[in-house]
Amino acid sequence: MVSQMNKTMKEMISTLLYLLGVLLVVYFVITFVGQRTEVDGASMEPTLYHGDNLIVDKITYRFKEPRRFDIIVFPYKYQENTFYIKRIIGLPGEKVQIDEMGNIYINGEVLREGYGKEVIRDPGIAAEPIQLGEDEYFVLGDNRNNSTDSRSEGVGNIQGKDIVGRAWMRIWPFSRAGILRHR
Repeated sequence: MVSQMNKTMKEMISTLLYLLGVLLVVYFVITFVGQRTEVDGASMEPTLYHGDNLIVDKITYRFKEPRRFDIIVFPYKYQENTFYIKRIIGLPGEKVQIDEMGNIYINGEVLREGYGKEVIRDPGIAAEPIQLGEDEYFVLGDNRNNSTDSRSEGVGNIQGKDIVGRAWMRIWPFSRAGILRHR
C-alpha cells in the first residue's frame, strides 16, 4: 500500500514538474522570442489586412538595429494594451520631411519606395522637417491616407526601446500565410 502511494506521489510530482517546465518555456517564448498579434484596421493595406494574425519576432532587435522598411509593432502611448503596426521609414539621426506632393524626403533626398498604397495627401507634422534623435524612428502605415502614424502628434517618433518586435509571419488566413516581405 505504501509503495503504491509513493509511486502515485512520484507520478504526480513528475507530472507537475513537466507542466511547470512547459509553462516556463511558453512564458519564455512569449516574453522574449515571439508572440501572436492580430491586425485591427486598414492602416497597413495592401500589405496587411484587418483580421490578419501575425507572429511578431521579439528577438531580432536584441542583436541588431531595426532597418528601414521593417514592419514593427509598438505600444500606443495613450491607450493601455493597444499596439500599432507600421513600417519604418526614418532611422535615428535622419531628417524626414513630406512635401505637399506626397514625396518623402530623407536628409533632403527623395525616398524611393513602393509600399505606400497611394500618394500622401496630408503630410501632418512632417510638412516641416523632423530631426530624429539618437534612438528614434519615423513610421508610416502602408495605407498612407488611412493611417495614424508618425505624421500625427499622437504617435510621433517611436523610441527604439518601445519597439516590441518585427512582424515576421502571417499565420491567418491560411490563403495568405507566409513570411512577410520587409524590403
